[in-house]
Amino acid sequence: MIKLRGVTKTYPGTHVAIKNVNLHIKPGEFVSIVGQSGTGKTTLAKLIIAEEKPDKGKIIIGGWDITKIKNSEIPILRRQIGVVFQDFKLLPKKTVFENIAFALQVSGAPGKKIKTIVPQVLKVVGLEDKEDRFPDQLSGGEKQRVVIARSLVHRPKILLADEPTGNLDAINVREIIDLLLKINKFGTTIILVTHNTDIVNSLRKRVITLDQGQVISDQKSGRYIL
Repeated sequence: MIKLRGVTKTYPGTHVAIKNVNLHIKPGEFVSIVGQSGTGKTTLAKLIIAEEKPDKGKIIIGGWDITKIKNSEIPILRRQIGVVFQDFKLLPKKTVFENIAFALQVSGAPGKKIKTIVPQVLKVVGLEDKEDRFPDQLSGGEKQRVVIARSLVHRPKILLADEPTGNLDAINVREIIDLLLKINKFGTTIILVTHNTDIVNSLRKRVITLDQGQVISDQKSGRYIL
């Protein structure tokens, strides 16, 4: 599903964000990528979704070498990878339904398809009764569920969640993690980038630990070791 072979990414000023990373994430896995601030977690996430390109090495997603991906091909890749960020990036003047529908509209989906898919993903995240609400009428946990619903509209094989619980209280954190586990049971590969020790330790799933841009630990059923 996802293979990184000798991947290195250096930013101006000779700051090496990722150094010679080798990883293989299989279809259907739930993987937590952990590490302290500045260890390369977000850079790794950006490389996987082709927001950044590596200086060395190869990145293969579903058999597709995206190392030298063309800008015109990035939207095709993004339909295979759903992305959830810490900051919700919702459009404030659009309803829940419209925010989710917008992700389909920009890819040219017909109205009939939009009217079918949006209620389906709203049901998955448990917000079918909130489709007419605006973002400022939602709690933080509800906003993040809308973001997750939006990330599912193309039925991605991979869902990458970069610090999805960073702005949430403990109750909402648990609900979002339970939702990610539910999506994982559907067969979607989940990559969770987080620094939340409690989440990682409670999941008992695979844990990849980064330090100074390198993988220092890869545990099949692990804990947060830093």
